[in-house]
Amino acid sequence: MTTPESFLLTGKCAFVTGAGRGIGRSCAIGLAEAGADVAVVDTDSAAAAGTAEAIRALGRKSLAISADVTSSAAVDKMVSEIVGTWGRLDIAFNNAGICINAPAEAMTDDQWLKVIDVDLNSVFYCARAAGRAMISAGKGGRIINTASMSGFIANRPQPQCAYNAAKAAVIQLTRSLATEWAPHGITVNSISPGYTATEMTLRAKQWHADWLRDSPMKRMAQPDEIRGAVVFLASPAASFVSGHDLVVDGGFSCW
Repeated sequence: MTTPESFLLTGKCAFVTGAGRGIGRSCAIGLAEAGADVAVVDTDSAAAAGTAEAIRALGRKSLAISADVTSSAAVDKMVSEIVGTWGRLDIAFNNAGICINAPAEAMTDDQWLKVIDVDLNSVFYCARAAGRAMISAGKGGRIINTASMSGFIANRPQPQCAYNAAKAAVIQLTRSLATEWAPHGITVNSISPGYTATEMTLRAKQWHADWLRDSPMKRMAQPDEIRGAVVFLASPAASFVSGHDLVVDGGFSCW
């Protein structure tokens, strides 16, 4: 039977990448509010420290870790630090991401590879490192990846083929890892947010009118509106949910 306690994360240890701001920061705080200790990972050390301080103010433990998640060695070191400090890793939220808007015919190799590196390769590196730690501990775990509605629609009017391709791959990677690691008691899911009012999207003012026109709710999400999906997928309430992409787009992809 599912009870309110089924959504609590008391005694769990998590990490969140890209947690210095935006969706990552909000969800890191949400996991802490549900009872988890949370390692905050970001390339911006000051932003990571700010999120970690907010978590500690809730009475939870937190580590602020500056790491380049596009480096598998850095990711492995990050997970080793977390496990070495807290003795466990129960939840991994692989959230770091970027978007480069460029027409496909004008996109450079460097632009393409940078997006794929951050939005896809880092998700695999972080999931692999977390999976190894969880398998070794033998106590199961929860892995959540940030995909996007862009993984199954072609956004307009902005050109972003690299982002769309990477996010589609994250959804399929999630399904693949879910099947491989199910025997170890590890669930792997993804979330697919729609347009969310983060620094990245708020800068793109030239496209806001188009996005709101195409949205049934006529607005963007706030970062705090994404955290419930992540807390659910991390919780005991989602014990039989794996290989699923949870869309949080305000109905945008219905049209």
